[in-house]
Amino acid sequence: MPSPVVIVVFIVGGIIALVLLVLAGQYVSLWFQALLSGARVGLIDLVMMRFRKVRPQEIVFNRISAKKAGLEISTNSLEAHFLAGGRVTNVVRAMIAADKAGIELPWDRATAIDLAGRDILEAVRTSVDPKVIDCPQASSGKTTIDAVAKDGIQLRAKARVTVRANLARLIGGATEETVIARVGEGIVSAIGSANSHKEVLENPDKISKAVLAKGLDAGTAFEILSIDIADVDVGQNIGAKLQADQAEADKARYQAEAEKRRAMAIAQAAEYKAEIEKNRALVVLAEAEVPKAIAASFRDGHLGIMDFYRMKNVLADTAMREAIARDDKPDSTTT
Repeated sequence: MPSPVVIVVFIVGGIIALVLLVLAGQYVSLWFQALLSGARVGLIDLVMMRFRKVRPQEIVFNRISAKKAGLEISTNSLEAHFLAGGRVTNVVRAMIAADKAGIELPWDRATAIDLAGRDILEAVRTSVDPKVIDCPQASSGKTTIDAVAKDGIQLRAKARVTVRANLARLIGGATEETVIARVGEGIVSAIGSANSHKEVLENPDKISKAVLAKGLDAGTAFEILSIDIADVDVGQNIGAKLQADQAEADKARYQAEAEKRRAMAIAQAAEYKAEIEKNRALVVLAEAEVPKAIAASFRDGHLGIMDFYRMKNVLADTAMREAIARDDKPDSTTT
């Protein structure tokens, strides 16, 4: 009868053997699958992938997919891209799609695009099947591109831009937003250079030709195939509105200047009235000095009593003449 210790050892050994058998079975299954697919992967390499924190299934399946598509991608290249944080499956699928479409896409360029954060698979699809972008985009909050012709009439245009991804310029190339912004700027410039809005309405293709001739896709990750004007509507008469606003502004300015002159005139009139009152006060002060002067003349012997009476007679005569003149003056209120 075996001892309990021996039984425990046998049980633990059996469990360990079973676990090792299961793990080995996974590696053997992947190794055998790769062998039958013609994309051989070493069994030791599969075991070492686990220690390098690499998913063996992803590496093997993508190597098989590439091999079946006629592409030779080494296991080390797949592992290196996985460890760099790349999306191995996306890159392999993109390379297969590019190869089938006759597009040259080397492994180094594909991985560089993927590591740059671009969706390489979507880029290949866009390169094969051109993409149509609305200008302006709905996400911008605008529905039309507004511009004003030389005659002052506003036009509201909508455009559809057909682009194809340029894989050679995908690294460092500008995105869709740049293309849309440049197209919008080109449309505004083309409409603004038109002498009349009628020219644009009669030949909308002039806008497309003018915009395409500027080479707006330079430095971007796309190639513009066509720019189609979907709709052109007549907006406001901006020229007339600006003239009306200018006239209103001129009116307000002239009114302000007139009010300024009126206020200055009122202030000047007030100054003149104050000056008159001041002069009257000076006259009263001067008249008050006359009796003093007469008294001083009496004391000094320069004025006699008869001279004083003659002066009084002259003053009385003058007052009488003034009174007669006032009585003889006709009343302006009677006719």
